[in-house]
Amino acid sequence: MVRELDWNEITIPLEEIDEDGIGEEERIVGQERGMRALRLGLSIDKPGYNIYVSGEGSSARHFGVMMAIREFEDDTRNLKDAVYVKNGFNPTNPISITLEKGEGRKFARMLKALGEGKLGRDDFLETFPYEEVAFFLSYIPKEDPDGSFFEANVVLDRSQSKKRPVLLETHPSHDSLFGFVESGMSEHMGIRLGSYQLASGGYLIMSAEELMQEKSLWPTLKRYIETSQMSRFGRIVQGELIKNVRPSPLRQLTKVILIGSDDLYDELAEKDDEFLRLFRIAPEFDFNMERNEKNLKDTIWYLRKNGKGLLDLSKSAISELLRYSSWFAEDRNMLTSQLSFLGDLETEADRIARKKGKEEIEGDDVRDAIEERSYISSLTEEQITREIMRGDLLVSLSGKKVGIVNGLAVIDRGLSSFGTPAVISATTAPGNEGIVNIEHEAGLSGGIHDKGLLILEGYLRHRYARTFPLSLYAGICFEQSYAEVDGDSASSAELFALLSAIGNIPLREDIAVTGSVNQMGYIQPVGGINEKIEGFYKACLATGLTGEQGVMIPSKNIESLILPYQVENAVKNGKFHIWAIDTVDDGMELLSNLIPGERNSKGQFPTGSVNKLVEDGLKKLYSHANKS
Repeated sequence: MVRELDWNEITIPLEEIDEDGIGEEERIVGQERGMRALRLGLSIDKPGYNIYVSGEGSSARHFGVMMAIREFEDDTRNLKDAVYVKNGFNPTNPISITLEKGEGRKFARMLKALGEGKLGRDDFLETFPYEEVAFFLSYIPKEDPDGSFFEANVVLDRSQSKKRPVLLETHPSHDSLFGFVESGMSEHMGIRLGSYQLASGGYLIMSAEELMQEKSLWPTLKRYIETSQMSRFGRIVQGELIKNVRPSPLRQLTKVILIGSDDLYDELAEKDDEFLRLFRIAPEFDFNMERNEKNLKDTIWYLRKNGKGLLDLSKSAISELLRYSSWFAEDRNMLTSQLSFLGDLETEADRIARKKGKEEIEGDDVRDAIEERSYISSLTEEQITREIMRGDLLVSLSGKKVGIVNGLAVIDRGLSSFGTPAVISATTAPGNEGIVNIEHEAGLSGGIHDKGLLILEGYLRHRYARTFPLSLYAGICFEQSYAEVDGDSASSAELFALLSAIGNIPLREDIAVTGSVNQMGYIQPVGGINEKIEGFYKACLATGLTGEQGVMIPSKNIESLILPYQVENAVKNGKFHIWAIDTVDDGMELLSNLIPGERNSKGQFPTGSVNKLVEDGLKKLYSHANKS
């Protein structure tokens, strides 16, 4: 059923939130699931429980990781000291010895005393009863001219550590991650650890994308993770260092925390057989959160925190910022968890309020900041509008045409995006090629758009071609479009243009269409709905509002509507319209002013109905194709 939305259905009332109980304590806003997974991974000190944190870059992933670590960093039970000593069996393979926290310096002192004859080997072994120590002592020669066997390189000294180490590796390289050997020094004394070893007993945090930029780092990291718990005496080689020195790895656990994109996680999980075994915990940080009391108050807490040094926020300003948060989330019932974007808007509103000489930020300052953003990023949008007004872009905003529908596209440029009309045309002729996607033939169509065109053919077969074969050539095109087209949000508009061309049915040009369609003819929700409506409204406004123009959207998108105030007011005053539909029949009824028509008991559509005209058109195409 076609339903025109009135102003009360499209407006979102501003609400004042009771700020009692917000508090000052630090928190992560709207990421309960991700934080719970993080805590699980951090609480298990076993091999394989490394962590990959995914989500949008602005969803506080780094802050969430650091906040979760604070709950576990006081547990220092797994902190160990480590030394390297000379390997008399193979000098190029220095021996690592893991010691209890605080034993590293003591080991170095007692080893020196052993070399000076002030301590016996039995006493030394009794103090340090480790297998590695016994192996080391068994290969010390009776004479050591330079005394290098009795020098210990204390590479990890945790004696003063009161918390677990937390290292953030911002520019990972082989040396920075895994260490190196200084030239001009003996093999074991020249060893310098990298951040992987220095973070042992604690946490090493890295950008997954940065790590993958150098191909050798990822396989080397996996090898270190694998060998740190099971190799001894250098029998498992980790990697090449200068001078061909290959120290045995430290047998200590480092919990690696990678922070990266969803796409990279999916790629690693699919293509790397070892990834899921080594990174068993995968917290996901969402970009949206429910618009409930807790998340509203937590968002206000963030704005108050971000606003230190800015003018205070009035209640009206907070209400506008929360409205913008839902707009950013594209859902009235949601808020964005990408809070940095809200913080930026707050900062820009502060600048405007100060220019006005105000003592606090008010709602109109936030609205002005949004308008300012829209203006400074609208150059391309204005150029398109001028081209429509000059007639360079052949877009009709009134009258009726056959085989032509105004679709709606969203153009993204950096952080900004805007909607614009997109003329979609369809032509038909007898043939057996089916529906030809002209964008695809020109190499300008993405895979999802290609799929949408195949769905249209499925709809035609399901709806009409029950007693005769589908025999047609149909060309569908985005007119005057020279960039790649992808997504299926225009599939309903493409279908309306196709049905119009088949049945020779004129359709209204003052209504723009968005929505995807399935093979059963149901209209499905799409993204960017607010930008699309605003874009068509601006095009109509520039050429002159007739009072009849409007946009047809999927009913499922009503909850996504958070429109600019000028569009809301135009709807309120009857200057612009928004219709919601559920099916292809609904859309054709509105666009054509004809009844869609249902089959009767004999399986026939009513004479003069949309579906009768389309079916007859398909039969004619089949007949002509048969004759030819």
